[in-house]
Amino acid sequence: MLGSTHGTLTTDSRRARVIACGEQPGPAVHGRPADVDDLDVSGRPLYAGVPDLDRFFRPESVAVIGASDAEGRPNTGITRQLIAWAGRVGARLHPVHPTRTAVFGVPCFPSVADLPEQVDLAVVLVADPLPVIEQLAEAKVKFAVAFASGFAETGEEGAQAQAQLATAVGRSGLRLLGPNTNLNAFEHFREDLDGPAIALITQSGHQGRPVFALQELGIRLSHWAPTGNEADLETADFISYFAERPEVGAIACYVEGLKDGRSFLLAADRAARRQVPVVAVKVGRTETGARTAASHTGKLTGADTVVDAAMRQYGVIRVDGLDELQDTSALLARAKPPVAEGVVVYSISGGTGAHFADLASEAGLRLPQLSTAKQAELHEWIPPYLSVANPVDNGGHPVGDWRGRKIIDAILDDPEVGVLVCPITGPFPPLSDKLVEDLVAAAEETDKLVCVVWGSPVGTEPAYRERLLGSSRVATFRTVGNCITALRAYFSHHRFVHAYRSPFDEAPRALSPSFRKAQALMRPGQQLSEHAAKQLLRAYGIRVPREQLVTSAAAAVRAAGLVGYPVVMKASGGQIAHKTELGLVKVELTSASQVRDAYRELTDIARYEDVTLDGVLVCQMVERGVEMVVGVTQDELFGPTVTAGLGGVLVEVLRDVAVRVPPFGEEAARDMLGELRGRPLLDGVRGRPPADLDALVEVILRVQRMALELGDVLSELDINPLMVLPRGQGAVALDALAVCR
Repeated sequence: MLGSTHGTLTTDSRRARVIACGEQPGPAVHGRPADVDDLDVSGRPLYAGVPDLDRFFRPESVAVIGASDAEGRPNTGITRQLIAWAGRVGARLHPVHPTRTAVFGVPCFPSVADLPEQVDLAVVLVADPLPVIEQLAEAKVKFAVAFASGFAETGEEGAQAQAQLATAVGRSGLRLLGPNTNLNAFEHFREDLDGPAIALITQSGHQGRPVFALQELGIRLSHWAPTGNEADLETADFISYFAERPEVGAIACYVEGLKDGRSFLLAADRAARRQVPVVAVKVGRTETGARTAASHTGKLTGADTVVDAAMRQYGVIRVDGLDELQDTSALLARAKPPVAEGVVVYSISGGTGAHFADLASEAGLRLPQLSTAKQAELHEWIPPYLSVANPVDNGGHPVGDWRGRKIIDAILDDPEVGVLVCPITGPFPPLSDKLVEDLVAAAEETDKLVCVVWGSPVGTEPAYRERLLGSSRVATFRTVGNCITALRAYFSHHRFVHAYRSPFDEAPRALSPSFRKAQALMRPGQQLSEHAAKQLLRAYGIRVPREQLVTSAAAAVRAAGLVGYPVVMKASGGQIAHKTELGLVKVELTSASQVRDAYRELTDIARYEDVTLDGVLVCQMVERGVEMVVGVTQDELFGPTVTAGLGGVLVEVLRDVAVRVPPFGEEAARDMLGELRGRPLLDGVRGRPPADLDALVEVILRVQRMALELGDVLSELDINPLMVLPRGQGAVALDALAVCR
């Protein structure tokens, strides 16, 4: 990473910087306190331990505070379910109620202090959990669950109550799930299913029901964490824990808001290192969705573009619907890594195959044309007038006899093929039954992925219910769209984890020499002039044009001679954001008289517009290139973020930008450029030479370093335009805007 060896800083001085930034050295991680060496140069943690949640999900002893067996009371149903759950997991359950001697025949204790043993888990059913937390701390309880609502989801007063609860939990030493959570963690998980499991995390319990129901289709579910308002335990904690569980093949999440951006990224990083896929529905793509989610959980939903970019950056697969969450998680949990990326579509109908192939190709899946030799082999069993190039159309009849299995085996034998997909739009027994039998048998004998789309709206057919759902080797879908979404995620995930290198390992921990120079330029609460903003860029090694700041027409003429004609002249002042719109830029000035006239005109406009100037910049004219924008913005969840995209005066209209959350490396910076719709402009179009991509990437990395080191004092940075010159000639920041926090 750029600048990872720029200068050194002692541990004590790093600690002083962290405290000066208003941050603590870090939370306790994995049984030890985080120290300054766990922090990057911005004071943010680079490491998060894995919470030991074994005794939460599999406690040896449980206390139910507020247990009841009185008919008609909500706590009664909850108590009954907890007694049944404790029996299944082999836990000793102790009801607690001040006026009862027994609940459902189980001896009851009047208070937490009277419990006969130190318990692993306390389920708190009282309306105000705060006093109980202090009692549980005295009893050295490890975990607690608070069901009560009326906290941050209700508004400011509730948020204050939740903050008090979180403070009490922090002092207590126990870990809390909730408040505003439910019984999902204590559901009845099937024990008769094998294979890799899905671990489920939801902030809204009802939204996890479709994934939980996958057990009825033979797909194993190992855990369910309903995080609620996340006063303490959060989504990131459970991702980290599940990523380390050997039985977990995929983590499925329904997220309304993230508690802390860095914690989420560290958890996603852990999952990526362990190659455990994380699939997430994240609410908040629209203003309405974000507003609703905030009212539900009291969380920051974050700018969705930043959330989306951060998820991609760490390999979290974002889907839209709960049905996509189901199917994608199930496929990723159970399928082996691909041996090839080629997808072959095999069907009994040319129309079905063509339709699927069209949608799959548009989604970016690779459908290779089968070789001439392979096509000739397939035509041994398929009539010669049918196309078998891919998709493979068998015409129907061959699936009903010995030829069907021969065709499937021949396709799977092709080294370019990693996935065989067979869309069956509706049952047509007995041919469809024989087709399913052959597909299941072939899937059991190959290391390649076999997928079936069972399109029947009924779903009660024996071929579907008994054979397809009874096979752990066939991935079965009910819709073409979900199959394609899951396959795209499947290939994407394995490409990602194969190449993944954690950016936290290379994140800078020491301030660079540039920081001291830049710090002197900062003006708290003010926008810097263009001249000062360019000095800031220069401090971090970003090239700017030759220029001089002048305060008279005569000085402007002398400066133009030194800079070299032709020149650009611009008004420079801390209040100016859009100079072009105000007429405060003059270009291609080629003589002393033009420079004098331009100086007078610029200062006259500034007086008319009541704009205070620190002078006029006389700047070198830079050869034309590709105009880009690179900048820094602050996100409520993730802190400083880096943006790169097409620049110029139409930047706000085109909105063609990509975002990354520091820290990130060179490959991530190059990937940003690949996301731009205007990316071909950098490769050269209409006879123009290719742009200097290496120089552009270097600027992005230097701006990232600036964002990390100045994140507490730099609110916004905008380099626009950054003129990217032809290959080998570099990039020059023609204009810059910087706003101090």
